[in-house]
Amino acid sequence: MLHNLQQSHQQEIQTITQVLAKITSRTPDQIKPLLDAMLKQLIEPQQRPFYETATPTEWSIAFQEWVDSHRALNLPTLSDEAISRESIYGDRG
Repeated sequence: MLHNLQQSHQQEIQTITQVLAKITSRTPDQIKPLLDAMLKQLIEPQQRPFYETATPTEWSIAFQEWVDSHRALNLPTLSDEAISRESIYGDRG
């Protein structure tokens, strides 16, 4: 898709590259990759983030995968006392 756009608008892209090179004091070779990246962002459909599209099942699977990824760390588990309301909040709880 980007390649087709670049081919069909080659003259316009070259003009934009020259203008940007002039106003930024950068070479066209420095401008071209930045312009290509910007064009790619503008023309390709944006994926919505996971948290906007995930179903409850997908959330559950992702959470379980996250939990499993930490099992190899062999971290100690906390006792019931360590996570009790009284031990967390003390006199404030």
